[in-house]
Amino acid sequence: MKSGKIIFINGVSSSGKSLLAIELQKRLTEDFFHIQLDDFIEMMPRTDDLEMFMRMVSGMNRSIAVMAEEQNNLIVDHVVIDKTWMDQCLELLGGRYVLFVGLHCPLEELERRERKRDSRRRGFARAQIENIHKGKIYDIELDTHVLGVEQCAEQMLDFYLNSFPTAFEKMRAAAGLTH
Repeated sequence: MKSGKIIFINGVSSSGKSLLAIELQKRLTEDFFHIQLDDFIEMMPRTDDLEMFMRMVSGMNRSIAVMAEEQNNLIVDHVVIDKTWMDQCLELLGGRYVLFVGLHCPLEELERRERKRDSRRRGFARAQIENIHKGKIYDIELDTHVLGVEQCAEQMLDFYLNSFPTAFEKMRAAAGLTH
């Protein structure tokens, strides 16, 4: 199956996913689209409807697969806190190149970043941090409090150019999914 490559960045709100995605786009020699959960949330007519929110995330996950099927390279900026979201991604993206990146940052720093941004609703990082990395295997994990965005991008680019990702396939195998 011919498919675009996917660099899938998972981390809580304010962990630096978007800045990292933008930095990667500058450094990669191939073109990569930046798909982020925040853009899908912005499309919602209201955000107080959990059922609508869950449908929106499912649609986003499907759009990632469709974009990759059309041979588009993607940097996905996601907050995978729900097991069903991860399971759906594992099922939809099986057999594709997926570099799975976990971003870490101490809660205190995340909350400081939330306070610094006027547009960011507070409390998201605290609500997400407990489940964001639960049950996940990553190809590379980075601490955005220790490393700057340039250093994180450099480490990701080094992995992208010199290694082959296996985390998604390991998680698929553990879940009993086959191609």
